[in-house]
Amino acid sequence: MRVATFNVQNLRLRTSDDGHMRLDGARDGDVPGDNDAVAPSFDLADRRLTAAVLHDMNADVVALQEVHDQATLDYFHDRLLMRTGLAPYPHRSCLPGNDGKGRNLALLSRIAPVSIRSHAALRPADLGLPPAADQPAERPVFCRDCLEVDLPGLTLYICHFKAPYPDAAAAFPTRRTEALGLRALIERRFASPLEAMWLILGDLNEPDARAPLSDKAIAPLLNGFAVDLLERRPQGQRWSYYETQHDTYSRPDALLASPALAAAFPHAMPRLVREGMGREAAAYPGPRLHGVGAHRPHASDHAAIVVDLDPNDPGAA
Repeated sequence: MRVATFNVQNLRLRTSDDGHMRLDGARDGDVPGDNDAVAPSFDLADRRLTAAVLHDMNADVVALQEVHDQATLDYFHDRLLMRTGLAPYPHRSCLPGNDGKGRNLALLSRIAPVSIRSHAALRPADLGLPPAADQPAERPVFCRDCLEVDLPGLTLYICHFKAPYPDAAAAFPTRRTEALGLRALIERRFASPLEAMWLILGDLNEPDARAPLSDKAIAPLLNGFAVDLLERRPQGQRWSYYETQHDTYSRPDALLASPALAAAFPHAMPRLVREGMGREAAAYPGPRLHGVGAHRPHASDHAAIVVDLDPNDPGAA
């Protein structure tokens, strides 16, 4: 099984004044130039590059972040992704979450899920947790959602935690509560969580992967509870995000495997697909997809991450 995660940066379907449907490009409202008069002219090129990245990975199961709704997901799949020649994803889901701007979680799968469950409505008390500091008790645990996807032999937890912007210190308690909530979900689901087969994947928005464990909001998910598969890559090859305004590289995107899953596939090496990122991310010296620009067009400001859980892995049972 090939599994991937990709933050596709504000994928949204809109209806223009003349009744035509179009997809927003991979751009944010707080980046200079991404919302000027010229910006929309790059939107279709962005989304063709997004599709090209997914085509090149050819994953069986893809976790997506920042997809607006089911109609957006289906339109992108049918109108752009399928035109790359990629085999279709008959199982597609994008459930509404808590993000006020519609940056929701989505699933593309060629494997029929046994179940897909949203946890957007969970409050801290539902999981035996106190509310995040300075937050009301009724605020949901997950800033956006946590999708629990059961596949045959594997459970996925697709997440997109609170971003550390504009105030990292203020965002930390919310993200810590999300990490505690996710751990509680897994511990409630499995009698022996460390021996179960599960994978956390998505954008956990940890700003500095090199920070001490005590300084990480996602610490409850580490330190023996889960195995960070990206740590299998050499230092310097783990970054997945480039921040243009400050010229910084970070690793908000994650693949955290249960100890049992990591042990079952000891040679599973994640691959970061940066070929769709803007050329401004100069730390990546490899080839870019045709049409990638200095900043835009680009597939996303994130790299995609893909890993093969191969039954022929020498360590697999």
